[in-house]
Amino acid sequence: MIATHRRPEALRAAVRSALDQTVTDQVVIVVDDGAGLPELPDDPRLFAVSLARNTATAGVVRNVGIRLTRSRYVAFLDDDNLWEPDHLEQALAALEPAGGPDAVYTALRRVLPDGTERDVLSVPFDRRRAAHEAFLDTNAFVARRNRSLYFSRLRRTPEVLPREDWELVRRYARRHEVRHLPRPTVRYLVNPDSFYTAWDGPAPTG
Repeated sequence: MIATHRRPEALRAAVRSALDQTVTDQVVIVVDDGAGLPELPDDPRLFAVSLARNTATAGVVRNVGIRLTRSRYVAFLDDDNLWEPDHLEQALAALEPAGGPDAVYTALRRVLPDGTERDVLSVPFDRRRAAHEAFLDTNAFVARRNRSLYFSRLRRTPEVLPREDWELVRRYARRHEVRHLPRPTVRYLVNPDSFYTAWDGPAPTG
């Protein structure tokens, strides 16, 4: 599912990357946080809704998308990021075999606003380490749909940083196996204006 707010051109690119996967039976759900939707591709796998008002809460928007899907697995993409064509294929190859994990997250290829590559973020899963380091991101996360799959509804502010991406994965991992896949399958835009995550340090290493 793709959460969006006032990024029409970036949203179209994100949607296209979700539709142009090497797997072809995916459902792409777009949830707009009350700003209105631009024209999107005409594809029977694409469903888009716009909330009646702006919630300014990423967790609320993403939870709406989760509730709208009935898929066995759920994957997440923000409107300013892109999936490589094999993102879902790589995730499902690990999730579907008997004895596989309940969720996976791939490596992030982090890019700067001018399109140049900053680094690749690839860290094996460690639930304790995740409480203190920002190496988990839901743009790379694909999980089995169950009652543990929901986001914090706290608003992002400079004073209160819910870190809903990492909170979700750490909580999900209490009772479900989470595994890291080192292949970078996400192009992640590093936003220098973000007050939410400090990206100025070097990428953590495994």
